[in-house]
Amino acid sequence: MTMLNAVESVEVEASSSRSRLVAFVVAVSFFMQMLDATIVVTSLPQMAQSFGVQPVAMSIGLTVYMLTMAAFIPLSGWLGNRYGARNVFMAAIAIFVIASLFCGLSTTLAEFIAARAVQGFGSALMNPIGRMIVLRNAPKRDLVNAVALITWPALIAPVIGPALGSVITTYASWHWNFFINIPIGIVGLALVWHFVPQQREEDTGRLDITGFVLSALGLTLLLAGLESFVHGTVSAYQVMGLLAVGFALSAWAIRHFRRTANPLLDLSPFAIPTFALSTLSAGTASRLAINAMPFLIPLLFQVGFGLDAIATGTYILVYFAGNLAMKSVTTPLLRRFGFRTILVFNGMIASASIAACALLSPATPDLAIYAILFIAGLSRSMQFTALNTLGFADITPAQRSSASTLSSMLQQFAMVLGVAVAAAVLSTSQYLRSATVLTLADFQWPFILIGTIGMLASFRFLALQQNAGAEVSGHLQK
Repeated sequence: MTMLNAVESVEVEASSSRSRLVAFVVAVSFFMQMLDATIVVTSLPQMAQSFGVQPVAMSIGLTVYMLTMAAFIPLSGWLGNRYGARNVFMAAIAIFVIASLFCGLSTTLAEFIAARAVQGFGSALMNPIGRMIVLRNAPKRDLVNAVALITWPALIAPVIGPALGSVITTYASWHWNFFINIPIGIVGLALVWHFVPQQREEDTGRLDITGFVLSALGLTLLLAGLESFVHGTVSAYQVMGLLAVGFALSAWAIRHFRRTANPLLDLSPFAIPTFALSTLSAGTASRLAINAMPFLIPLLFQVGFGLDAIATGTYILVYFAGNLAMKSVTTPLLRRFGFRTILVFNGMIASASIAACALLSPATPDLAIYAILFIAGLSRSMQFTALNTLGFADITPAQRSSASTLSSMLQQFAMVLGVAVAAAVLSTSQYLRSATVLTLADFQWPFILIGTIGMLASFRFLALQQNAGAEVSGHLQK
């Protein structure tokens, strides 16, 4: 009996090691993808000069990437099932790397836009397929650790990307902001080839073209409306038109998925309370608050405090340190307190730390600023990991593909929505003051509002059962 237990223990440990290794391999590719989305922002003026256009024209490169990504995310799950998740994931990395090369080699804005569109296509497949691979290879007891590994790129990249981009642009050239993806991508391809097993669904059925077109157009127009509002590229009426058509098409897509025998996306995961709360209702509101912070913090210190990029980077590093510090204790805390308690009370701490940023000023002692930013980073990391893990705690194997795609779509929407809400409050505050530029006073309101939204979302998690996701977290298990 002792020998049998020892063998079982070895097998369990081997399984856990494999799932962590697969998650790490996926995380490498995720880091490349998410770093690229943030690193390029700081080099846009230099790129504009190189292309002979105005800096404002470069924003189309960011928009095309985001919209192409949104358009093809709904297709990712079907492709992964039809052609094999590993094959599609490797193809996505290869497409992303080749497009990065051509981004760096671009000599005109048109060439850059075309390369960014191809990059967006690769990115659209990478995230949901990577998450699907992790879900298929991680037993539920290891899901927290696996999801924590693939979550860290989303936490780290938005924080270090702009600073790294500034350094590369200053001491090398803007081209290397894209060339840096090539070695990372090659390493990622080698790791996927060697360590990720091939898995394919036996019967994927025909492609639901109608569902793809409706969902792709709906999500794309919704994000286009929010993105246009943030950048002020179109009128308010055009923004409302984009959003209205996007919502209408999304509603049509939902109706189609519910009535079609073999839909592109299975909506049954939304009937599972843990998935619905962590991805759709409270989850979207929580992610809105999480994603608004990397947008607001650099602006607060550079515009509100009048600091340069280096001084701002010091504060951002403290926030980044908080994100990293929480990683080592995420699993023990979830095991000790469970998802429900963590999402409620950690969410309250995260929201309070966001709202506390409204009190910061150049007169605030650095120690106090560091403490608030560190706590904000700690709680943000915990909330993000808990949300991403709980969403798949009760998902069945048959639902993994659609659940991963739906989660990616909603996370993309929440990311843009968080920036849009923060930008809207900043603009409103400036307008009400009849001012031509932003000042420190304008930043108080978005931090307060975003913190309030996060707080309300935290209370919503009280609807979870006390043992929600216990099989994954290990909470209440003897």
